[in-house]
Amino acid sequence: MEEHGVQAYAVLGLIARHGPMTPYELKARVEESVEPFWPIPHAQLYRIPARLAADGLLREETEEGGRRRRVFHLTAAGRDALRRWLADPGGPRIETRDPAQLKLFFADLGDPGDVVALAREQAALHRRWLAGYRERRAALDPSDEVRLTSRARILKLGIMHEQAYAEFWEHLAEHPDDLDL
Repeated sequence: MEEHGVQAYAVLGLIARHGPMTPYELKARVEESVEPFWPIPHAQLYRIPARLAADGLLREETEEGGRRRRVFHLTAAGRDALRRWLADPGGPRIETRDPAQLKLFFADLGDPGDVVALAREQAALHRRWLAGYRERRAALDPSDEVRLTSRARILKLGIMHEQAYAEFWEHLAEHPDDLDL
């Protein structure tokens, strides 16, 4: 299972939570749920389920009529693999691939005003993302017992993360020479 990576577990988790899905339906579920913190390229959402089916973690059915859509169902082996992954507190090294952080690292090689412009742009961006997380949090359906807890937790993390980033960039924009951030 490790050769499939974390994206495979996202696919297994979404199918475990929402039931059988086509790759197109998976794309929609990714967009409304995990995409802010774990984007998966759309093309992968067509390849990953087929690989998981070949490994026996999903079962594929093709509709007999109409568009002959491919629908993927979670198997017992897939549920077991998902549970093992969830029970493992470890995982691959955390990835942070933020171009703004890379620019900040090399800022001393550019014009001093560049870092202020970068900080202002990033502060605005993170404020927009913060507002988006808050809107999603406010829109949670308290009667949706299946998703409420997991969504509330991840949205709280997103809110706290974006709040910290926005505050950092705002402070840097206002005080670019302050090394005691």
